[in-house]
Amino acid sequence: MQKLNLTSSLLMCILLLSSCWSTPKPKDPPVSSATSASTATNDSLNILDTAGYKKLIQYISHGDTTGRWPVKDNLTKAGAILPFNRIIAYYGNLYSRQMGILGELPKDSMFRKLKSEVKKWNEADTMISSIPALHYIAVTAQGSPGQGNTYRLRMPSKQIDTIISWAKEINALVFLDVQVGLSTIDKELPLLEKYLSLPNVHLGIDPEFSMKTGKKPGSVIGTYDAADVNYAINFLKGIVEKNNLPPKILVVHRFTRPMITNYKQIKLTPEVQVVMNMDGWGIPAKKISTYRSFIYPEPVQFTGFKIFYKNDTKKSGVTKEMQPQDVLKLTPNPVYIQYQ
Repeated sequence: MQKLNLTSSLLMCILLLSSCWSTPKPKDPPVSSATSASTATNDSLNILDTAGYKKLIQYISHGDTTGRWPVKDNLTKAGAILPFNRIIAYYGNLYSRQMGILGELPKDSMFRKLKSEVKKWNEADTMISSIPALHYIAVTAQGSPGQGNTYRLRMPSKQIDTIISWAKEINALVFLDVQVGLSTIDKELPLLEKYLSLPNVHLGIDPEFSMKTGKKPGSVIGTYDAADVNYAINFLKGIVEKNNLPPKILVVHRFTRPMITNYKQIKLTPEVQVVMNMDGWGIPAKKISTYRSFIYPEPVQFTGFKIFYKNDTKKSGVTKEMQPQDVLKLTPNPVYIQYQ
């Protein structure tokens, strides 16, 4: 197996000064009683709680008055995970202790820590049930050309099978993440179709490592256009329709404006729920500023927020990563939380 050579230098972010929103959250009773990934994906597939959906969409919009949020998609389909649940995902790769908490810790220790985070989120927000997920980097960007001069490495099936097996142990969702390097999304996604056809397996795509200019991953920040995102949406939609599945979730990482171009041309569909995930690291003010600058003003559908156990606490004086109560001050409220 070729050695992974991703380093922390690939994790780039920008600093903009800002303050955090602090609009109080309403204390209504929970709309959904879903408490696990199996509940979210397999129950009530033919019954749509339209009233509950609308109520929660307003709730996560967090009192926004600009007209941006909530997104007026009116895209609801029975079996949808969002916004009835908040996903708490551990991110990483089993071949590297440096790429995330998933892979850094032994399985049982990682499970305990993940369950603890899910518990904290459920205590912080009693309106939306939090559920666990394993977000596994199935295609990793590389610092060397490798086979086909693609600067990407596909993980073996046995690794993906391991993650899916682990997820069953704790009733978690699975996300397969793709860093295409000098390859393309239309070449990589079909190779994952057999896994994405499983009801509890979803997709993440990372523009940071989509090197359309031909430069090496990590030397500059990559980009995806709306056309790339639409390809992923349509690919997942086809899987949902072919296999009669509940909606899939597509997570798109982002921490700069050029990482996603022509966002208004992204075409939503009831078969796929799209999350724009704030992927930057740093002190809280830096992360909040990135969210406000590149996620909030360019709404697509749902939002996510990434928390780094190590990189977020590198700066002197920062002793703890952002906690649920800190993130829940954001407008809109993220419904996908990723820990690395």
